[in-house]
Amino acid sequence: MRVIGVDPGSRFTGYGVVELDGDKAVALDYGCIKLPVASPLSRRYVIIYDALRDIITRFAPQQMAVESPFYSKNVSSALKLSQARGVVLLAGSKANLEIYEYSPRKVKQAVVGRGSAAKRQIQTMVAQILSLEEPPASEDASDALAVAICHIHSISGAIPVGKTT
Repeated sequence: MRVIGVDPGSRFTGYGVVELDGDKAVALDYGCIKLPVASPLSRRYVIIYDALRDIITRFAPQQMAVESPFYSKNVSSALKLSQARGVVLLAGSKANLEIYEYSPRKVKQAVVGRGSAAKRQIQTMVAQILSLEEPPASEDASDALAVAICHIHSISGAIPVGKTT
């Protein structure tokens, strides 16, 4: 099973491609799509779409896991995030991927063992689960990998839930 995890955003969109190889999850690629803040939102959404389309073409995942939005008091930020999520879902749909959504709390619980984990704990556990030499530098990439891990765990039960360190 090969999954692309995505952490949508209008300034940074994290992605991580993870493959389940037997009972071991392996990171094939991960990173952050950095969007030019000075560009209009409409241009940033095109950049997200094109970048995800290229990643999907290159790695041919069968499924996409996306972090669902948390709710914010800032309506403007929530709208931008929702629009970025729409672009991500469109990219996955156009590639005929099965798409799954997970709440931030569920992702944290699957990776760290508790739903209120800090970003640094997620980065550390993602590196441990995927046997990376060091945690991803980008929190967005780490979050995207965590979403993919959460999905693989939910579907296969093959990845043990991390323990809080």
